[in-house]
Formats: sequence, C-alpha cells, structure tokens
Amino acid sequence: MGRKKISIIGAGFVGATAAHWAAEKELGDVVLVDILEGIPQGKALDLLQASPVEGFDSRVVGSNSYEETKDSDIVIVTSGVPRKPGMSREDLLEINKKIIETVVGQVVEKSPKSILIMVTNPLDTMTYLAFKKSGFPKQRVMGMAGILDTARFKTFIAVELGVSVEDIQALLLGGHGDEMVPLPRYTTVSGIPLPQLLPKETIDRLVERTRKGGGEIVNLLKTGSAFYAPSAAAIQMTEAILKDKKRILPCCAYLEGEYGLKDICFGVPVKLGAAGVEAIIELQLTEEEKKLVAKSAESVKKSIAELKL
Repeated sequence: MGRKKISIIGAGFVGATAAHWAAEKELGDVVLVDILEGIPQGKALDLLQASPVEGFDSRVVGSNSYEETKDSDIVIVTSGVPRKPGMSREDLLEINKKIIETVVGQVVEKSPKSILIMVTNPLDTMTYLAFKKSGFPKQRVMGMAGILDTARFKTFIAVELGVSVEDIQALLLGGHGDEMVPLPRYTTVSGIPLPQLLPKETIDRLVERTRKGGGEIVNLLKTGSAFYAPSAAAIQMTEAILKDKKRILPCCAYLEGEYGLKDICFGVPVKLGAAGVEAIIELQLTEEEKKLVAKSAESVKKSIAELKL
C-alpha cells in the first residue's frame, strides 16, 4: 500500500502549520511546495527534525517544483495573497485567480486522481475556479471554510458557558464571509439545543463575532491572517478522507440544485469519506434562515461572476 501522500501548496503560515498537524497525526508523507526558494525546504527540514521528539514517522520534504507532488492523494491549496487590514476577501480575487489557475494546472497534471482542498480566499470563488479548471468530478474538489467558522462559533460558546469544546456540535451554511449563516437551532451542547442554554441576545452576539472572526484576527495581527485554526480545519478534512471516516462536516461544495442553488460552490453540511464529498445533507430551514442563505448565495454568485470564466 505505502503511505498516503499529502501535498500542501503554499508554505506560508497556513501551509506550514497544516504540514505540522498532518505530520504529527501521521496521516501520510507531506510535501510542502512554494515558489520562494529555500522556504519550503527549510520549513520541511525543521519539521522533520521534530519527528524524533514527537515520535512521528511521516516523511516531510519541501520543494519549489511540483515533481515531488506526483501521485498525491490529497492536495491542500493555501497559496495566494492573505488579507491585510481593511481588505475584504473579495479584494483578493484578481491576484489569487491567476495563482490558483497555475497551481490547479500543475496539480491536475501531476496528481490526476487527487482530492483538492482549497483554502485560498475568497474561498467559495476559488473553490469554484479550481473545480472548473481541474475538470475533476465535484466530489473531489472542496473548500475549507465551514469547519473553521463552526470552530470559531464553538470556541465562543464554550468560553461563554464555561464548558468543554468537545461537547459542542455546531452547523452553519453559506459563503465564507460576513454573510455566512450560523444555525443556532442545529447547535447543541452534549445534545442540548443552544437556545435552551443561552438567551437570544447572547447567541446573536456570538453569531456576529463568528461572522467577523477572521477580520478580528486580521486586525489584531495587522500583517497577516489566521493560520492555526484554518490549517487544523483543513487537516480535519484530510483525515476524514484518508481514514474514510464519513464525517458530517460543513464544507464548501459544488451544488446542483441542493438548497435551491445551482452552479455554485457554497458551504453546506457534507459527508466526507474516501471518495471526497460523498453526500450533501439538506437541512430543513425556517423562512428566516432561507432568506439568509439566499443573501449569502447572492454575494458568492456575484464574486463567481467576477471570475469571468
């Protein structure tokens, strides 16, 4: 069988930290690729030298070419320009479009059977671009956003209630941005619905903070954006696929009529297993939630239209 191969494109904070989580969990051998000379090689070597201390046997290599990525099982794409204060995810569209087109071309050529996990912003639009450019089936191209957004929501709930993060389950829908749609009705603490534990005003405040969670970190860091939680989320997806866990997680997936949406990549609960997105789960929504989903979809569609594909 041999080990699985995980290639991570972009050796910045998100890519390098994803490599760290993947190697530590021994999910497979890791290839870190970046255009900057020496950076992926140096970070890979440093991470590899942590293996005797942490006791993992994943091989970690860095490269400036895609040769090393050949026959990858999973390719995580983090390359692109990160947000700076005052920038929306949409501001990144033009710059990152060119980068993603190049990356996807290389990935398809070297790893035609791989599963693509997109992390580059604007997330939903870049996932759509990767899906169209790769020609891969929709099951094999997805975006990481929902896990990160629910992780933020779960964190705030745990702190507010003073309970373990392990007991919180949360769901949300929609584009990765200020229009995302957290679903408190589908959010539970050890099976207890959130509205039974917190008043509406508090939930609304936590929802609002979740929506702006990425921006909050960008404003604090000033010179970059979040990387610990985004990379951990991408690796949770990687693990679900490589171990065929069939986990139900919110991910950005290509829709063909689900939730009344067509030809769009959008955040929905999916079943993640060895084939990638094995099913899309349609939730029953209230009228209010449907309106919010429609609004979020509009904003994603507008961004996709700007790709001019």
